[in-house]
Amino acid sequence: MNAEDEQRQQRVRELFRTAATRMQERSVEIAHEMWAAGQRSLREGALAEDPVLARTDQVFTASTLAHWLVANIDDPGCRVEPKMIPDSRHYARDLALRGLDVNDVEAWRAAQRVGWSEWLRFCFDTTDDKDELRELVEVSGNSLATFIDDSMAAVASYIEEARTELAERPERERLATVQLLLRGAPITRPRAEAQLSYALTGHHLAAIIWGDSHDQVAGLEEAAERVMRAAGAGRRLTLVAGAATLWVWMPVSSSPPQASLDRITTDLPGVRIALGRPARDVHGFRRSHLDAAAAQGLLTRLRSECRAVRFEDVQLISLLTKDLTEAREFVTDTLGGLATAERVLRETARVFIAEQFNTSKAADRLFAHRNTIDRRLDRVDELLPRPLADNPAAVDAALALVELQGNE
Repeated sequence: MNAEDEQRQQRVRELFRTAATRMQERSVEIAHEMWAAGQRSLREGALAEDPVLARTDQVFTASTLAHWLVANIDDPGCRVEPKMIPDSRHYARDLALRGLDVNDVEAWRAAQRVGWSEWLRFCFDTTDDKDELRELVEVSGNSLATFIDDSMAAVASYIEEARTELAERPERERLATVQLLLRGAPITRPRAEAQLSYALTGHHLAAIIWGDSHDQVAGLEEAAERVMRAAGAGRRLTLVAGAATLWVWMPVSSSPPQASLDRITTDLPGVRIALGRPARDVHGFRRSHLDAAAAQGLLTRLRSECRAVRFEDVQLISLLTKDLTEAREFVTDTLGGLATAERVLRETARVFIAEQFNTSKAADRLFAHRNTIDRRLDRVDELLPRPLADNPAAVDAALALVELQGNE
């Protein structure tokens, strides 16, 4: 290599360092865009709607981008070795427990495309020299593509290690049995009951209990015990479905009241609870869990701060929010100005509907004078596109959605 080539190579390295330094200033925002693109491209819905897996994936994406940028600030153009943070190991173990993997290449590539598009902007802002730009794009493109491939291989290796470790534990066999039941696979009831030590006849109520992060796992078992007592059950089937997730079934025919769940999550900050509907026998065992998973997924889609939810209370909202754009349009079209009005007006409208348009009963529930309720309802009708009496079911559903989103 002659002196001119060395000088050009050094110049490209400096350009690489400059672009990486500039991108580092926006790395948090860009990492979020990369993560969101990957989530949208996932073929496996369980990955996107499980809040623990989604959050860990978000942390992993941010740390991966930050690591690549720092490495290329320190030594531009070098081969960057994957960096496996503790959350990466949790993520791999959770995937192994659920029988999932990282073979959804399109999700990785979707995130990579967003990162590459942003990176190119910084490259073009760094130099106007076409030869320098061409070499910078070539060198950095090879670096990023190799790093992504190496990172995928590293996570896959961790998952395989986790599978090997879990295969030696009884918990893995129980979880595998449950997954067969949830998929409707042909497994006999006596065999499943023997492996789970849990009767599959009668009623079942399923719960999913999870922590906002892996630091809050200590309260999960206590939460499961308290949910069991609140439901009036004497025993439960509990499976560790992830580093910060429990799956629970209880042999009861009714759900505990929402107030009991709210007390549990108030006493145990960082813990969340989603309940299915009670249902019978093997089919009910499966359906109640899928209900709980749908309720959990609803909170994830809406980015709701709600900490405890029963599927029976949000079933309609779950259906409405399969398409978030349409759901937002439904709220706007149905509520008009009431969607962003004072909370007390929205609460009054919902209580009035629940009490079948009985003003006296609504006043008693809200600890307010009848005249106060009448004034609030007059204001509600002013804000609604159509009078409340003309469309109460749709208004109640839209208000429930606003409440779950936590809009003020």
